[in-house]
Amino acid sequence: MRPRALNFEQLVKQNKQDLLNDEERITQIEMRLEKRQEANVKALRDNDLEMNR
Repeated sequence: MRPRALNFEQLVKQNKQDLLNDEERITQIEMRLEKRQEANVKALRDNDLEMNR
């Protein structure tokens, strides 16, 4: 079954909502990447400390 066509206003509204959803997903991904980067830096720092003992 073919989806019904959206009028211009509905299409704009849907596109805005999609962009907001995408922005939220991107923000979540960025936060996860930052946490992983922090963990990696800490692990490298800890490793350097162990090797210099």
